[in-house]
Amino acid sequence: MTSIVVATATFEDTQLVARIMEKEMPPALVGWNRLEGRPRRHEFDRSLRAEVRDPLWFLTRQWQLGEFIANDAGTPAMARVEIQTSRLDLFAPRNGVVSAIDESAPLEAVVEREAVPLDLNLRVRIGQQWLTLLSLAGLTRSYRADYRTQYRINLPTRDEANAAVHAHEKSAQWYAAAAERAVDGGALLVHLRGGGAATNGVVGVAALDIPKIDQAAVDLLAWFAELYFEPEAATGPAWVPSALEYQFRTSAPGTAGTSQLVAEEYKEGHLDWYNFDWDKPANTLVRPPSLPAPAVPTSTTLEFIPAPIAFGGIPNERWWEFEDRRVDFGNIDASTTDLAKLLLIEFGLVYSNDWFILPYPMDVGSLAAVQGVSVTNVFGESFWIGAAGQGSDDDWQRWSLYNLSVASTDTSAARTELLFPNTAAKPHEGEPLEVVHLVRDEMANMVWGVESRVPLPHGFSAPGAETARETLAYAESLYPVPPAPPATASVAKITYRVSTEVPEHFIPFVPVHVPGSNRQVQLQRGSMLRVLERIPAPLPPAPPHPRVEPQTSLLRAGLASGTPYFIHEEEVPRAGRMVTRSFQRARWQNGKVVLWLGRQSRTGRGEASSGLAYDRISPVEEP
Repeated sequence: MTSIVVATATFEDTQLVARIMEKEMPPALVGWNRLEGRPRRHEFDRSLRAEVRDPLWFLTRQWQLGEFIANDAGTPAMARVEIQTSRLDLFAPRNGVVSAIDESAPLEAVVEREAVPLDLNLRVRIGQQWLTLLSLAGLTRSYRADYRTQYRINLPTRDEANAAVHAHEKSAQWYAAAAERAVDGGALLVHLRGGGAATNGVVGVAALDIPKIDQAAVDLLAWFAELYFEPEAATGPAWVPSALEYQFRTSAPGTAGTSQLVAEEYKEGHLDWYNFDWDKPANTLVRPPSLPAPAVPTSTTLEFIPAPIAFGGIPNERWWEFEDRRVDFGNIDASTTDLAKLLLIEFGLVYSNDWFILPYPMDVGSLAAVQGVSVTNVFGESFWIGAAGQGSDDDWQRWSLYNLSVASTDTSAARTELLFPNTAAKPHEGEPLEVVHLVRDEMANMVWGVESRVPLPHGFSAPGAETARETLAYAESLYPVPPAPPATASVAKITYRVSTEVPEHFIPFVPVHVPGSNRQVQLQRGSMLRVLERIPAPLPPAPPHPRVEPQTSLLRAGLASGTPYFIHEEEVPRAGRMVTRSFQRARWQNGKVVLWLGRQSRTGRGEASSGLAYDRISPVEEP
């Protein structure tokens, strides 16, 4: 019990007011208020009772609001659930070879992995590792000079074919430093992978040292395989250049047949359950005869005491227990169109105590099918609860959570299994080695592949605009500059140009129609001619005009084989598309570090302009 005491005016206060009224002192507002608790008893039992003065009024209000109608008033007391689980066991890239899933690495590493390019930096590093293995092998003599001679790094000649080396100062310096000093470990690695022996071509190898050198070669291959997670030669790539995404299939055995899963639009760099769909029955993966028989799915029946779902800010049921102040439902600003936010608020404030959880640990890389849940409430009543989301997959009123869609366009039954793929929680992504922006140029009515980041031969990357300028300057330096003609007075007041130049890191994509394709328009990679303005064509020697080729592997698809490269037009929206290529690193279940090279495709930054224009007339500058 508390009481409020308010100080009242005294005789001195009356004199103070009189002096103020007589202007003897400046006016001021003075007041005293004090709120203090004065318990009348030492016991607080009655204060904590929360007594109701009129219980009949509360009962009548409850009857009026219908609170005596006991709908779903029973609380779950016991639950029994039966779950059937199976593991993902087969994997196949798009139009690739079916193989067993490599569980020694995350699934995104299995999908994305590419062959690591053997640039100069990596070649020197492999050569250093080889010399280290030779020094630890206990050989009769050192073979360092012999392997430097056999696997020598030569400085490329200064010509147009080696423009990627000499056009950039850092690449030329790296080659000058490594030439005839380091062992080309990349050439040795390629030779060993092709079935050759490490002693091939090395003169004067002692017979006692041959087994030791062969063992060092085995250790070198194992060291490189442990360092980089590369694809197997027979599996085939999962990256689809025309769609700028990964596409693959996987499957798991089941009691009613094999469950087929397909991921056709995986491009974000992090693989999760929502990237999968149920595949069509016609796309069943055929198990190779070399693989063992599939494991039989396991069924588990567990009994739980259901636990209510709790979260920060949930309304508490006890009298003197306050909610988490960090979640303020009253401060949520939601309009009438924010349906998702309104549903979340309704769940948190109205139905939060109606949800219960039955914990069931699942192994990564498994597929779980809940056969059903038997729930017994506190009144002894038992209920059988089937999986939510049953019915037709195309039914828009069907409610489901964490379920996969069916890829088939036909009306089919919904699948209620839950997928827990064997993916890494949060891989670490390195700095991009290659960055390409696919942008639309409305002024030129074209699509450009802008190489914003380009890899260099020495193992590092540089801005694409910088490398394009350096390459053009190097190409001009290969030809002598003819003497300037004598200045003559020009009677023309204007000059005409057929078209303006485009930087060399802009790769054109031209809209074409592919014969035999049901797509109306596709984007085909084109090329621009390299124009050396300082070298007039009529003067000898006339330099050639080679086609400018892309420097990134992202845009060089089919270039080595002479196959045209097409991109679906819908893959380049008005916002554009940004495609990157970088190393990713993750630590897997057994503590093993997995490092692989993969690609990612994200939304771009909008349209761009290349400055390309035709039929330009400009005034002639006076000499």
